Amino acid sequence: MNPADPLSDFSAFQPLLDRPIEDKLRDFQREQRLKHLICAAQLKPDLLTRLGRLADMIRRMARERESNLALRQLLSHKRAMLYFTQPSTRTFLSFMAACQILGITCNEVRDPKTSSEIKRESHMDSIRMFSSYFDVIIMRSPIANFAECCAYMMNRQESQEMRSVPTINAGSGSDEHPTQALLDFYTIQRSFSFDAEGTPAESRLKTLRQSYPELQSGPAGKTYLFCGDIGRGRTVRSLATVLAQYSSQRMIFVSPDHAVLGLDPVLRSRLVSAGVSVHEFNSLDAKLNGHSILSQTDCLYMTRIQREHNSAADSKEMAELDLSPFQLTQQRVGQLKEFSPIMHPFPRDSVVQELPTQIDSDPRVMYFRQARNGMWARAALLVHLLDASEGLFMAYRRFFRD
Repeated sequence: MNPADPLSDFSAFQPLLDRPIEDKLRDFQREQRLKHLICAAQLKPDLLTRLGRLADMIRRMARERESNLALRQLLSHKRAMLYFTQPSTRTFLSFMAACQILGITCNEVRDPKTSSEIKRESHMDSIRMFSSYFDVIIMRSPIANFAECCAYMMNRQESQEMRSVPTINAGSGSDEHPTQALLDFYTIQRSFSFDAEGTPAESRLKTLRQSYPELQSGPAGKTYLFCGDIGRGRTVRSLATVLAQYSSQRMIFVSPDHAVLGLDPVLRSRLVSAGVSVHEFNSLDAKLNGHSILSQTDCLYMTRIQREHNSAADSKEMAELDLSPFQLTQQRVGQLKEFSPIMHPFPRDSVVQELPTQIDSDPRVMYFRQARNGMWARAALLVHLLDASEGLFMAYRRFFRD
């Protein structure tokens, strides 16, 4: 094995990696609970409902001093390793905050040069060492399939009656970002509950139906518009996978006319097989069935062009692209429905300005709430993975009776 080549670490797991996704899911499951979170396909509707309920309880308990103190005792006996060797701000900090909310002690490695990998320790040996000291490994890496291979290694250790801990994929190469899909879905779920502060959900939904008679609560039966770097956007891939599980979905993908930026044919095929109505365009000004796509959108998900993935040839070609059709101007925002959440996984590009700061005050903007929701959703995931759901229910009932 060549330690300089990360892929050589994974050769023993190649037969497992090559399986269809449906065959992999049972390896990441422990009866009715996740063993690891590696891919968005694990986030089934029943699980999403349970995690959403946990997140709601955690956010409510965190508001009050006494219930917040109880929350911090929930997992105070646990330790987490945040192994983030790919740059991250929101994912890293929200996981750190989620751990702190639950009383989990955190340690971190953010630069492999500060670990024994500089001494040519293999990637898998590093993870195995972490599992000796910590109760959960949260990892973000530029290396594709790394998190998945770590989960298989933990499973192998468990089968040999050796120490094994949950692995959370917090972003692996350009593959998947399942915890982003979790918080994105949680944001959508809350947005489409139509429960605004001071206005009961039934009352607001009744008012909206005067303009949108077919509107229903919940994520099903909606039109989702994804705009930007569709081909390399792991957040788009993961969220679309989750949303495709719900009935009567329509998804519109808007990207510049470049081979690496458009919808992946494999993802398109999966969505169509799931019954999703899929449409592709190269401008936010496009029309579908004679009407503006923006005016038909129930939820808008903007993304930046991920230039860090460019080859030299890509950079040259993309420098010549006109990106103005993918900028969310005030005029374009004005075409959206009055309830349509505007989302973005961040960071946004301050030069291209696909999402200009001028629209930040629009009441439909959800991207700052979306980022904050990451803290609650990831805390809920940790409670679930570390088998503390019943403990959370008991603590919650001490303070709240609903």
